[in-house]
Amino acid sequence: MTAPIFRSATPPDTARCYEIEISSYEGDEAATREKIATRIAQYPEGFLVMELGGEIIGFINGGCAHEVVLADEAFKELVGHDPLAPNVVIMSVVIDRAHQGKGYASVMMRTFVERMRAMGKKTIHLMCKDRHVALYERLGYRYVKPSASDHGGMAWHEMVMDL
Repeated sequence: MTAPIFRSATPPDTARCYEIEISSYEGDEAATREKIATRIAQYPEGFLVMELGGEIIGFINGGCAHEVVLADEAFKELVGHDPLAPNVVIMSVVIDRAHQGKGYASVMMRTFVERMRAMGKKTIHLMCKDRHVALYERLGYRYVKPSASDHGGMAWHEMVMDL
């Protein structure tokens, strides 16, 4: 595996991140271009892009909250986000299809966790589908419960990592 480069997203990254998002998520679960632009503009420290050969091949983005309610759809637009809050809520973890299955997602997630830990965050929360629960457990997340969210018309599971 070639070593990727990690950095915070900038507004010019919006189009490429949106392209990866819509090609990787099913149906209505993908964030809109506007949501991605909002996340980059409002919290670039929580929007980590991974580059390989000068091209963005993946990203993770999230926001911070004092009280985490993963089923809160408004939070996906960073309504209620406080960059000083101790709890991170991941909204997207995505790798371009051409680079999937090569270990990049795990490297990207570990890098994101270390950045959040260095920023003094206390927990990282996420929702995932059944097929990803074991992956996140291997990365150090703990299963919490089935989520009340029906985002994108799908069933989700809530997970958390204590930092």
